[in-house]
Amino acid sequence: MKSIKIILCILFVTLQIQAQKKKQSKPNVLLIYTDDHRYTGVHALGGQDVKTPNIDKLANEGLIFTNTYLMGSYNGGTCMPSRAQLLTGRRLFDLKGIGRVIPTEQVAIGEAFLNAGYNSHVIGKWHQDNKSLGRMFNSGATIMSRGIYLTDHYRMPLWDWRADGKYTKENAIIYIYDKKGNIVKRGVKKGEIKGPINTEKDGPHTSEIYANNAIDYIEKNKKEKPFFMYLAFHAPHDPRQAPKKYKDMYPEEKMKLTPSYMEQHPFDNGHMTTRDESLAAWPRTPAIARKELSDYYAIITHLDAQIGRVITSLKKSGQYENTIIVLSGDSGLAVGNHGLMGKQNVYDEDGIHVPFIISGKIKGKGRRIDAFSYIHDIYPTICDVANVKIPESVTGKSLKPVIDGKKEQVRDYTYHAYRQHQRAYRKGEYKLIEFVRAPDIDKHSKVEFISGSRTTLLFNFKKDPWETTNLAFLPEYKETLDNMRKEMREKSIELNDYKERNEYPVDFWDYYTD
Repeated sequence: MKSIKIILCILFVTLQIQAQKKKQSKPNVLLIYTDDHRYTGVHALGGQDVKTPNIDKLANEGLIFTNTYLMGSYNGGTCMPSRAQLLTGRRLFDLKGIGRVIPTEQVAIGEAFLNAGYNSHVIGKWHQDNKSLGRMFNSGATIMSRGIYLTDHYRMPLWDWRADGKYTKENAIIYIYDKKGNIVKRGVKKGEIKGPINTEKDGPHTSEIYANNAIDYIEKNKKEKPFFMYLAFHAPHDPRQAPKKYKDMYPEEKMKLTPSYMEQHPFDNGHMTTRDESLAAWPRTPAIARKELSDYYAIITHLDAQIGRVITSLKKSGQYENTIIVLSGDSGLAVGNHGLMGKQNVYDEDGIHVPFIISGKIKGKGRRIDAFSYIHDIYPTICDVANVKIPESVTGKSLKPVIDGKKEQVRDYTYHAYRQHQRAYRKGEYKLIEFVRAPDIDKHSKVEFISGSRTTLLFNFKKDPWETTNLAFLPEYKETLDNMRKEMREKSIELNDYKERNEYPVDFWDYYTD
């Protein structure tokens, strides 16, 4: 009897140890999402003059996905649908409206990790509804964009995480320096939102605030549960502010413009007067473009330094080797490419091509994966890599078969939409972009006062990645063009791009004719 008790005791202890090991073996996940950060905004990815040593290190130690794209947006604020696609793992055409609200039947990524036994933590920019924020995370730090928005990285209205989900103007805060140079929080003063742009002398940059929050969480993490952290930086979104030492790294007169730089976009793309396009005067002279590019690279390099601080804290705390680190941007940004400033387009670097890196626990020695993918494929890929069940509501595709070498592609094309104005289709070496501008009708007389227009572009993406040489009018590309047009229309039906959308009464396909 005594021996049986000893055996049972040993068995019990063994099972407890195994259970503990299994519990500890779950990897942490750090999902870093940057704002308006194009693929070539990482030096290791695009080889441009921007300095990103910390992101480069993640890329060179991990996996680099070279063909990851935003599927598109039905509004000029592409940040919102981009985040909805990332957080739900669903296509643009599967979102509710423009992506502001995430319905309860769509299991968001934070929920998937909560269901898998994780602590789910949020820091930074949040563009969706409060209810989905509350159900996706069980803890958090500083949250941005809950009701007051100010384009100033040095005094952005922010909110402390609230379990009750009540983010009001009254509980908004601003981080500033006190007389001793310490970071303190205070409420937003009446009329302050319209005040002048602040500088590094007045308070910490949003990238510094979010990095500080992340470091604080990592250092205090008791490791009782694995964590899923969504760290959403507002940089390098405008205003492109950075501390002087970072701006000094990029003298404006020495900036090298990209191959697709133009002073002015050659035709009306349907949405030429958006907010982003008003950030610089027309034409975008070389001096203007160099200034904007200098500011862009400066804020990216400052962002990179903050990401480096977070990675260092993971290493010091002993959690780096058990943390899957994922970094992606939410959209591209033109900053002078094709004569544009914003991201309201379907050109690659200007609007839809984003960095996507998996590193930390996942080793890849900088292996480049050329498989086509979308932002909404990141969610199922993370789940697959972390061995977390992918919810049925997810319509994206996991890239793990490609990572494991079992497949070369999970997609053989990409399709993109921007409002009712633009559609793009990429397959093989070629990319088709179609622009439609519907006629403007006087509401009273119902007379057309500005004619509609249509423009077709065809690029050989392998030879012309910056999309500078239009092949659409050349006879030798007629068959390729016809096939691409035919397939794009077929995909639009397959993807449900004909769905009625109350936000925009005019549909692209109503005015697109062969």
